[in-house]
Amino acid sequence: MAGTTTVILGGGVGGLVTANELRKQLDRDHRIVLIDREARHVFWPDLLWLAVGTRKAEDFTRDLHVLERKGIEVVRGEVERIDPAQRKVWSNGREWTADFLVLSPGAELAPQEIPGLAEAGFNLYTIEGASALRDARQGMRSGRVVILIARTPFKCPAAPYEEAMLLEYDARKRKVRDGMEFAIYSPEPGPMGVAGPEVSAGVRQMVEQRGIAYHPQHQVQRVDAAGKRLYFANGEEASYDFLVYIAPHVAPRVVREAGLTGPSGWVPVDRNTLETQFSQVYAIGDVTGIPLSMGLPLPKAGVFAHGEAEVVAHNIALVAKGGRGQPRAFNGNGECFVEVGDGKAGFGRGNFYAEPRPAVKLYNPGRHWHAGKVLFEKDWLRRWF
Repeated sequence: MAGTTTVILGGGVGGLVTANELRKQLDRDHRIVLIDREARHVFWPDLLWLAVGTRKAEDFTRDLHVLERKGIEVVRGEVERIDPAQRKVWSNGREWTADFLVLSPGAELAPQEIPGLAEAGFNLYTIEGASALRDARQGMRSGRVVILIARTPFKCPAAPYEEAMLLEYDARKRKVRDGMEFAIYSPEPGPMGVAGPEVSAGVRQMVEQRGIAYHPQHQVQRVDAAGKRLYFANGEEASYDFLVYIAPHVAPRVVREAGLTGPSGWVPVDRNTLETQFSQVYAIGDVTGIPLSMGLPLPKAGVFAHGEAEVVAHNIALVAKGGRGQPRAFNGNGECFVEVGDGKAGFGRGNFYAEPRPAVKLYNPGRHWHAGKVLFEKDWLRRWF
Protein backbone atom coordinates (compact mmCIF):
# COMPACT_ATOMS: atom_id res chain seq x y z
CA MET A 1 0.00 0.00 0.00
CA ALA A 2 1.79 3.10 -1.25
CA GLY A 3 1.06 6.47 0.22
CA THR A 4 -0.99 5.33 3.21
CA THR A 5 -2.41 7.63 5.89
CA THR A 6 -2.39 6.68 9.55
CA VAL A 7 -4.40 8.88 11.91
CA ILE A 8 -3.56 8.60 15.61
CA LEU A 9 -5.90 10.05 18.22
CA GLY A 10 -4.06 11.09 21.37
CA GLY A 11 -0.54 12.27 22.13
CA GLY A 12 0.02 10.34 25.35
CA VAL A 13 2.33 7.36 25.70
CA GLY A 14 0.53 5.14 23.19
CA GLY A 15 0.04 7.78 20.52
CA LEU A 16 3.55 9.15 20.88
CA VAL A 17 5.22 5.75 20.57
CA THR A 18 2.97 4.72 17.66
CA ALA A 19 3.76 7.88 15.70
CA ASN A 20 7.50 7.66 16.32
CA GLU A 21 7.76 3.98 15.50
CA LEU A 22 5.73 4.35 12.30
CA ARG A 23 7.90 7.25 11.20
CA LYS A 24 11.01 5.11 11.69
CA GLN A 25 9.57 2.22 9.71
CA LEU A 26 7.81 4.00 6.84
CA ASP A 27 9.04 6.27 4.08
CA ARG A 28 7.88 9.89 4.01
CA ASP A 29 5.27 9.16 1.32
CA HIS A 30 3.30 7.48 4.11
CA ARG A 31 1.43 10.15 6.04
CA ILE A 32 1.22 10.09 9.84
CA VAL A 33 -1.24 12.45 11.54
CA LEU A 34 -1.39 12.86 15.34
CA ILE A 35 -4.41 14.68 16.79
CA ASP A 36 -4.58 15.80 20.42
CA ARG A 37 -6.61 18.40 22.30
CA GLU A 38 -3.47 19.57 24.11
CA ALA A 39 -0.35 21.15 22.67
CA ARG A 40 1.96 19.32 25.05
CA HIS A 41 2.80 15.80 26.09
CA VAL A 42 2.83 15.18 29.84
CA PHE A 43 5.00 12.48 31.40
CA TRP A 44 2.30 11.53 33.89
CA PRO A 45 4.41 9.61 36.46
CA ASP A 46 6.04 12.90 37.42
CA LEU A 47 2.76 14.29 38.79
CA LEU A 48 3.61 12.39 41.99
CA TRP A 49 6.83 14.34 42.33
CA LEU A 50 5.19 17.61 41.29
CA ALA A 51 2.73 17.22 44.17
CA VAL A 52 5.55 17.14 46.74
CA GLY A 53 7.59 19.91 45.14
CA THR A 54 10.47 17.90 43.66
CA ARG A 55 9.53 18.57 40.02
CA LYS A 56 8.23 21.54 38.05
CA ALA A 57 5.70 21.08 35.25
CA GLU A 58 8.19 22.30 32.65
CA ASP A 59 10.55 19.48 33.67
CA PHE A 60 8.24 16.79 32.32
CA THR A 61 6.15 18.38 29.57
CA ARG A 62 7.13 18.66 25.92
CA ASP A 63 5.60 20.44 22.93
CA LEU A 64 4.03 17.87 20.62
CA HIS A 65 4.72 20.08 17.61
CA VAL A 66 8.40 19.16 17.97
CA LEU A 67 7.38 15.90 16.26
CA GLU A 68 6.81 17.80 13.02
CA ARG A 69 10.60 17.89 12.54
CA LYS A 70 10.40 14.11 12.14
CA GLY A 71 7.69 14.29 9.49
CA ILE A 72 4.72 13.68 11.78
CA GLU A 73 1.77 16.01 11.24
CA VAL A 74 0.54 17.32 14.60
CA VAL A 75 -2.97 18.74 14.87
CA ARG A 76 -4.14 20.41 18.04
CA GLY A 77 -7.88 20.06 18.34
CA GLU A 78 -10.81 18.33 19.95
CA VAL A 79 -11.95 15.22 18.10
CA GLU A 80 -15.59 15.94 17.34
CA ARG A 81 -16.67 12.70 15.70
CA ILE A 82 -15.33 9.29 14.72
CA ASP A 83 -16.75 6.99 12.06
CA PRO A 84 -14.80 3.77 12.68
CA ALA A 85 -16.44 1.84 9.84
CA GLN A 86 -15.22 4.43 7.33
CA ARG A 87 -12.10 5.29 9.34
CA LYS A 88 -13.05 8.95 9.29
CA VAL A 89 -12.28 11.54 11.97
CA TRP A 90 -13.50 15.11 12.34
CA SER A 91 -11.59 17.78 14.29
CA ASN A 92 -11.44 21.58 14.04
CA GLY A 93 -14.07 21.42 11.33
CA ARG A 94 -11.81 19.26 9.15
CA GLU A 95 -12.21 15.67 8.04
CA TRP A 96 -9.51 13.02 7.86
CA THR A 97 -9.87 9.65 6.18
CA ALA A 98 -7.36 7.04 7.31
CA ASP A 99 -6.08 3.79 5.92
CA PHE A 100 -5.21 2.95 9.53
CA LEU A 101 -6.83 4.51 12.57
CA VAL A 102 -5.24 4.22 16.03
CA LEU A 103 -7.29 5.25 19.06
CA SER A 104 -5.14 6.29 22.00
CA PRO A 105 -7.12 9.11 23.63
CA GLY A 106 -6.67 7.81 27.18
CA ALA A 107 -9.37 7.88 29.82
CA GLU A 108 -11.36 10.94 30.84
CA LEU A 109 -11.44 11.93 34.49
CA ALA A 110 -15.01 12.34 35.72
CA PRO A 111 -15.05 13.65 39.32
CA GLN A 112 -18.59 14.90 38.72
CA GLU A 113 -19.82 11.31 38.90
CA ILE A 114 -19.32 11.37 42.69
CA PRO A 115 -21.46 14.16 44.22
CA GLY A 116 -19.30 16.74 45.97
CA LEU A 117 -15.95 15.24 44.96
CA ALA A 118 -14.76 17.94 42.54
CA GLU A 119 -15.22 20.65 45.17
CA ALA A 120 -13.65 18.68 47.98
CA GLY A 121 -9.96 18.20 47.34
CA PHE A 122 -7.03 17.80 45.00
CA ASN A 123 -7.26 15.81 41.76
CA LEU A 124 -3.91 14.01 41.72
CA TYR A 125 -4.11 13.11 38.03
CA THR A 126 -4.06 16.66 36.63
CA ILE A 127 -1.23 19.19 36.55
CA GLU A 128 -3.57 21.74 38.11
CA GLY A 129 -4.56 19.42 40.96
CA ALA A 130 -1.01 18.23 41.65
CA SER A 131 0.24 21.83 41.59
CA ALA A 132 -2.46 22.94 44.03
CA LEU A 133 -1.56 20.03 46.31
CA ARG A 134 2.10 21.01 46.15
CA ASP A 135 1.26 24.51 47.35
CA ALA A 136 -1.30 23.45 49.96
CA ARG A 137 0.98 20.85 51.54
CA GLN A 138 3.20 23.66 52.84
CA GLY A 139 0.38 24.56 55.20
CA MET A 140 -0.21 20.94 56.26
CA ARG A 141 1.19 20.93 59.79
CA SER A 142 -1.52 18.92 61.50
CA GLY A 143 -4.70 17.08 60.58
CA ARG A 144 -5.89 14.06 58.63
CA VAL A 145 -4.74 13.54 55.05
CA VAL A 146 -6.94 11.11 53.08
CA ILE A 147 -6.04 9.63 49.70
CA LEU A 148 -9.29 8.48 48.09
CA ILE A 149 -9.65 6.11 45.15
CA ALA A 150 -13.14 6.97 43.91
CA ARG A 151 -13.72 4.02 41.57
CA THR A 152 -12.01 1.24 39.66
CA PRO A 153 -10.50 0.83 37.15
CA PHE A 154 -8.07 3.74 37.27
CA LYS A 155 -4.77 4.37 35.54
CA CYS A 156 -1.37 4.01 37.22
CA PRO A 157 -2.58 1.52 39.87
CA ALA A 158 0.39 2.16 42.17
CA ALA A 159 0.09 5.97 42.08
CA PRO A 160 -2.30 6.63 45.00
CA TYR A 161 -0.23 4.37 47.25
CA GLU A 162 2.98 6.04 46.10
CA GLU A 163 1.55 9.51 46.73
CA ALA A 164 0.44 8.55 50.23
CA MET A 165 3.99 7.43 51.03
CA LEU A 166 5.56 10.50 49.41
CA LEU A 167 3.30 12.83 51.38
CA GLU A 168 4.12 10.97 54.59
CA TYR A 169 7.84 11.31 53.81
CA ASP A 170 7.34 15.00 53.02
CA ALA A 171 5.70 15.48 56.43
CA ARG A 172 8.70 13.87 58.11
CA LYS A 173 11.10 16.07 56.15
CA ARG A 174 9.17 19.14 57.26
CA LYS A 175 9.17 17.82 60.85
CA VAL A 176 5.38 17.91 61.16
CA ARG A 177 4.68 14.17 61.01
CA ASP A 178 3.70 13.85 64.67
CA GLY A 179 0.70 16.11 64.16
CA MET A 180 -0.54 14.39 61.01
CA GLU A 181 -2.54 11.28 60.20
CA PHE A 182 -2.59 9.53 56.82
CA ALA A 183 -5.20 7.14 55.42
CA ILE A 184 -6.11 5.54 52.10
CA TYR A 185 -9.69 4.56 51.21
CA SER A 186 -10.24 2.32 48.19
CA PRO A 187 -13.01 0.18 46.70
CA GLU A 188 -10.37 -2.46 45.97
CA PRO A 189 -10.07 -5.51 48.24
CA GLY A 190 -6.33 -4.88 48.25
CA PRO A 191 -3.81 -2.63 46.55
CA MET A 192 -2.93 -3.62 42.99
CA GLY A 193 -4.84 -6.89 43.31
CA VAL A 194 -4.51 -7.67 39.60
CA ALA A 195 -0.79 -8.28 40.19
CA GLY A 196 -1.58 -11.14 42.56
CA PRO A 197 -1.88 -11.64 46.33
CA GLU A 198 1.87 -11.49 47.02
CA VAL A 199 2.31 -8.13 45.31
CA SER A 200 -0.88 -6.77 46.89
CA ALA A 201 0.28 -7.80 50.35
CA GLY A 202 3.70 -6.32 49.67
CA VAL A 203 2.33 -2.92 48.71
CA ARG A 204 -0.01 -2.91 51.69
CA GLN A 205 2.90 -3.69 53.98
CA MET A 206 4.92 -0.80 52.50
CA VAL A 207 2.04 1.57 53.21
CA GLU A 208 1.25 0.35 56.72
CA GLN A 209 4.91 0.28 57.77
CA ARG A 210 4.85 4.05 57.38
CA GLY A 211 1.89 4.48 59.68
CA ILE A 212 -0.60 4.99 56.83
CA ALA A 213 -3.98 3.38 57.51
CA TYR A 214 -5.42 1.36 54.65
CA HIS A 215 -9.19 0.92 54.31
CA PRO A 216 -10.11 -1.49 51.48
CA GLN A 217 -13.59 -2.16 50.11
CA HIS A 218 -14.76 1.39 50.71
CA GLN A 219 -16.72 2.63 47.69
CA VAL A 220 -17.34 6.35 48.11
CA GLN A 221 -20.88 7.49 47.28
CA ARG A 222 -20.73 11.18 48.05
CA VAL A 223 -18.52 13.83 49.61
CA ASP A 224 -19.56 16.68 51.89
CA ALA A 225 -16.97 19.31 50.96
CA ALA A 226 -18.19 21.82 53.54
CA GLY A 227 -18.25 19.30 56.38
CA LYS A 228 -15.15 17.46 55.10
CA ARG A 229 -16.76 14.04 55.28
CA LEU A 230 -16.81 10.98 53.04
CA TYR A 231 -19.81 8.66 52.81
CA PHE A 232 -19.32 5.08 51.65
CA ALA A 233 -21.62 2.39 50.22
CA ASN A 234 -20.97 0.13 53.23
CA GLY A 235 -22.56 2.72 55.51
CA GLU A 236 -19.30 4.00 56.98
CA GLU A 237 -18.22 7.63 57.11
CA ALA A 238 -14.81 9.25 57.39
CA SER A 239 -13.53 12.74 58.05
CA TYR A 240 -10.57 14.51 56.47
CA ASP A 241 -8.70 17.77 56.67
CA PHE A 242 -6.95 17.37 53.31
CA LEU A 243 -8.36 15.19 50.53
CA VAL A 244 -6.34 13.88 47.59
CA TYR A 245 -8.47 11.91 45.14
CA ILE A 246 -8.29 9.67 42.10
CA ALA A 247 -11.38 10.60 40.09
CA PRO A 248 -13.62 8.07 38.33
CA HIS A 249 -12.36 7.21 34.85
CA VAL A 250 -14.57 6.91 31.74
CA ALA A 251 -13.94 6.40 28.05
CA PRO A 252 -13.99 9.73 26.18
CA ARG A 253 -17.43 10.82 25.02
CA VAL A 254 -16.49 10.82 21.33
CA VAL A 255 -15.36 7.18 21.63
CA ARG A 256 -18.62 6.17 23.34
CA GLU A 257 -20.73 8.00 20.76
CA ALA A 258 -18.89 6.19 17.95
CA GLY A 259 -20.15 2.85 19.26
CA LEU A 260 -16.64 1.66 20.05
CA THR A 261 -17.15 0.74 23.70
CA GLY A 262 -18.40 -2.60 24.98
CA PRO A 263 -20.23 -3.74 28.13
CA SER A 264 -17.23 -2.84 30.30
CA GLY A 265 -17.47 0.79 29.21
CA TRP A 266 -14.11 0.54 27.43
CA VAL A 267 -13.06 -0.42 23.91
CA PRO A 268 -12.83 -4.20 23.42
CA VAL A 269 -9.84 -5.31 21.35
CA ASP A 270 -8.01 -8.44 20.35
CA ARG A 271 -5.59 -8.68 23.26
CA ASN A 272 -2.71 -9.73 21.00
CA THR A 273 -3.09 -7.37 18.03
CA LEU A 274 -5.15 -4.55 19.65
CA GLU A 275 -7.53 -4.60 16.67
CA THR A 276 -11.10 -3.47 17.28
CA GLN A 277 -14.17 -4.95 15.59
CA PHE A 278 -13.56 -2.52 12.72
CA SER A 279 -11.04 -3.32 10.00
CA GLN A 280 -7.67 -1.55 10.42
CA VAL A 281 -8.91 0.33 13.47
CA TYR A 282 -6.83 -0.23 16.60
CA ALA A 283 -7.18 0.89 20.22
CA ILE A 284 -4.34 1.02 22.72
CA GLY A 285 -3.71 2.21 26.25
CA ASP A 286 -6.17 3.40 28.85
CA VAL A 287 -9.20 3.51 26.53
CA THR A 288 -9.17 -0.28 26.12
CA GLY A 289 -10.75 -2.98 28.25
CA ILE A 290 -8.76 -6.22 28.10
CA PRO A 291 -10.12 -8.92 30.44
CA LEU A 292 -7.68 -11.25 32.14
CA SER A 293 -8.37 -14.84 33.14
CA MET A 294 -8.62 -14.02 36.86
CA GLY A 295 -11.55 -11.66 36.28
CA LEU A 296 -9.90 -8.25 36.40
CA PRO A 297 -8.90 -6.12 33.38
CA LEU A 298 -5.35 -5.43 32.25
CA PRO A 299 -4.25 -2.40 34.30
CA LYS A 300 -4.35 1.02 32.73
CA ALA A 301 -0.66 1.93 32.76
CA GLY A 302 1.80 3.61 30.44
CA VAL A 303 4.01 0.54 30.21
CA PHE A 304 1.19 -1.40 28.54
CA ALA A 305 0.30 1.48 26.20
CA HIS A 306 3.96 1.55 25.17
CA GLY A 307 4.15 -2.17 24.45
CA GLU A 308 0.83 -2.15 22.61
CA ALA A 309 1.94 0.83 20.51
CA GLU A 310 5.09 -0.95 19.37
CA VAL A 311 3.03 -3.96 18.25
CA VAL A 312 0.44 -1.85 16.43
CA ALA A 313 3.07 0.29 14.70
CA HIS A 314 4.98 -2.78 13.54
CA ASN A 315 1.87 -4.47 12.17
CA ILE A 316 0.60 -1.33 10.41
CA ALA A 317 4.01 -0.80 8.81
CA LEU A 318 4.03 -4.42 7.71
CA VAL A 319 0.74 -4.03 5.83
CA ALA A 320 1.68 -0.60 4.48
CA LYS A 321 4.89 -2.03 3.01
CA GLY A 322 3.11 -4.91 1.31
CA GLY A 323 2.88 -7.56 4.03
CA ARG A 324 6.46 -8.84 4.01
CA GLY A 325 7.63 -10.03 7.41
CA GLN A 326 6.11 -11.46 10.55
CA PRO A 327 3.36 -9.69 12.52
CA ARG A 328 3.86 -9.20 16.23
CA ALA A 329 1.60 -9.91 19.20
CA PHE A 330 1.42 -8.04 22.49
CA ASN A 331 2.60 -10.39 25.24
CA GLY A 332 1.15 -8.75 28.37
CA ASN A 333 4.52 -8.00 29.97
CA GLY A 334 4.68 -4.97 32.24
CA GLU A 335 6.71 -3.32 34.97
CA CYS A 336 6.56 -0.29 37.22
CA PHE A 337 8.41 1.52 39.96
CA VAL A 338 6.73 2.07 43.33
CA GLU A 339 7.95 5.22 45.07
CA VAL A 340 8.01 4.87 48.86
CA GLY A 341 9.77 8.07 49.98
CA ASP A 342 13.15 8.36 51.70
CA GLY A 343 14.77 8.39 48.24
CA LYS A 344 13.73 4.78 47.66
CA ALA A 345 11.41 2.86 45.36
CA GLY A 346 10.25 -0.69 44.90
CA PHE A 347 9.91 -2.35 41.51
CA GLY A 348 7.34 -4.75 40.09
CA ARG A 349 7.69 -6.79 36.93
CA GLY A 350 5.89 -9.69 35.31
CA ASN A 351 3.51 -11.11 32.75
CA PHE A 352 -0.15 -10.17 33.10
CA TYR A 353 -1.27 -12.63 30.42
CA ALA A 354 0.13 -15.58 32.40
CA GLU A 355 -2.30 -18.34 33.37
CA PRO A 356 -4.08 -19.01 35.64
CA ARG A 357 -3.26 -15.53 36.97
CA PRO A 358 -0.64 -12.84 36.32
CA ALA A 359 2.89 -13.81 37.33
CA VAL A 360 4.36 -10.65 38.89
CA LYS A 361 7.28 -10.18 41.29
CA LEU A 362 7.70 -7.19 43.59
CA TYR A 363 11.28 -6.25 44.51
CA ASN A 364 12.02 -4.64 47.86
CA PRO A 365 12.47 -0.87 47.97
CA GLY A 366 15.96 0.52 47.51
CA ARG A 367 17.76 3.63 46.40
CA HIS A 368 18.79 1.92 43.16
CA TRP A 369 15.18 1.51 42.06
CA HIS A 370 14.50 5.19 42.75
CA ALA A 371 17.58 6.09 40.70
CA GLY A 372 16.26 3.79 37.98
CA LYS A 373 12.99 5.72 37.84
CA VAL A 374 14.85 9.03 37.54
CA LEU A 375 16.92 7.64 34.68
CA PHE A 376 13.82 6.21 33.01
CA GLU A 377 12.15 9.63 33.15
CA LYS A 378 15.12 11.34 31.51
CA ASP A 379 15.51 8.63 28.86
CA TRP A 380 11.79 8.71 28.02
CA LEU A 381 11.74 12.42 27.27
CA ARG A 382 15.03 12.28 25.36
CA ARG A 383 14.04 9.23 23.33
CA TRP A 384 10.67 10.35 22.04
CA PHE A 385 11.30 14.05 21.52
